[in-house]
Amino acid sequence: MKILLVGEYNKAHFNIKKGLEKLGHEAVVIANRDGFKKVDVDIEIKDHYTSFILKKIRVFLYLVFKIDLLALSVKKQFKRKKKELSGFDIVQLINEAPFPFERKSHTQIFNWLLEWNDCPFYLLSCGLDYPSVKYAYDKKFRYDILTPYFENKGSKKDFSPALSYLSPEHIKLHKYLFSKVEGVIGNDLDYHLPLLNHPKYLGMIPHAINLDELKFEKSVVTDKVVIFHGINRYNYYKKGNDIFEAALKIIEEKFSDKVEIIVAENLPYKQYIKSFDKAHILLDQVYAYDQGFNALEAMAKGKVVFTGAEKEWLEYYSIKEDTIAINALPEVENIVTKLEWLISNPDKISDISVNARIFVEKYHNHIDCAKKYLEIWNQTKPS
Repeated sequence: MKILLVGEYNKAHFNIKKGLEKLGHEAVVIANRDGFKKVDVDIEIKDHYTSFILKKIRVFLYLVFKIDLLALSVKKQFKRKKKELSGFDIVQLINEAPFPFERKSHTQIFNWLLEWNDCPFYLLSCGLDYPSVKYAYDKKFRYDILTPYFENKGSKKDFSPALSYLSPEHIKLHKYLFSKVEGVIGNDLDYHLPLLNHPKYLGMIPHAINLDELKFEKSVVTDKVVIFHGINRYNYYKKGNDIFEAALKIIEEKFSDKVEIIVAENLPYKQYIKSFDKAHILLDQVYAYDQGFNALEAMAKGKVVFTGAEKEWLEYYSIKEDTIAINALPEVENIVTKLEWLISNPDKISDISVNARIFVEKYHNHIDCAKKYLEIWNQTKPS
C-alpha cells in the first residue's frame, strides 16, 4: 500500500512510516519539522514567519485584516505538491489541526487531500484535540494539562493553544473531520480515555518507537546520581516544569554531594536525544496518565523517567507501580520523596532501567505498531 501521513509531533508519524517500510509498504510524511525540534520529514512544510519582525507583521495583518500569512504560505506549498500528494491508498492526519494557524485553512487543505485521494482517511488523537481538551476542561481527569490553568499559573497566552480547541471555529472543523474519516486512533491513555465509547473510535495503538535508533545502556550509579530536566518553555506549565524545578531545588540542597542536575531548554530533537545520555533519571512531565514520545525514547535508552504512569496505565498493561516508570504527581513533596527513594537505593535505578527498555520493546516497537495500523486500516476501510 501507499500511505500518506500528514503532520508530525516529535517522530510519531516518521516512526510509523519506518515500520510500514519494513513491512514492504510505501509511506510519505508531509509536515513541518515540529518547531525548534527539527525532526525528520519527507516533504517539509516550511514556516517562513519565525523571525521576530515577520511574526509581528503576521500578527498585525491577522488582527486587522484577518489574513494569516502562514496559512496562505502553507496552502501554496500544499498546492505546489499536489502531484506528490495524490493517489494514495490511505491518508492519515496526526491531529485535527496539525499546523499553527486558523482552522478554516485546515478545512481547505483537508478538502484538497480528499479531492486528490480517492481512499479512506484516518485521524490520530495525538497531541491536543477537541475530545481530550474538552474532557480536561470538564475536569473529568483527576488532574490534566488544564489543571495549572485552573490554578491560575502562567498567563492566558500560555494556554491559548489548548483552549483554541474549544473555540466554535475548531469545533466546526472537529465535527467536519469526524464526519469524513473512517475512524480515529488514540496514541496513549491521555487520548484513549476521552474517546472511549465514541462511535468513531477504533482503539489505541501505542506510540511507535524506533528502537534501532536508540541504544540501550543500563543505568548503573558509580558516583553521583545524574538527573536530567529538559524544559520546553512553550509548554512550561502544561508539562509541570515549575513543579519539577521546585522539587529539584530541594533535592539539590539536601543531596548536593550525591546528585548532579542537568537542565536543558528548547533543544532540537537530534541534540536533545543525546543531551541526557549520561543521566540516570529524566524528568519528563507531570500532568499525564501515560508516557508521551520523549518519555518512551528515554525509557528505551535505559533511563528512569518521571512521567505519566497512573493507575489506569498500570491496570491497562498489568504492571506494578514504580517498576517501569515513576508516576509524576503534581505535588512537589511526592516527587521529592520518589527522588529520595531512588538516590538512597541506586540498585532500584538499575532494575527500572532494564524494565523500561523491555517494556518499550514489548509494546512500542515501531514495526509491531505499524502492523496494528495496517490491521485497523484493512478491517475498517470500505470494501
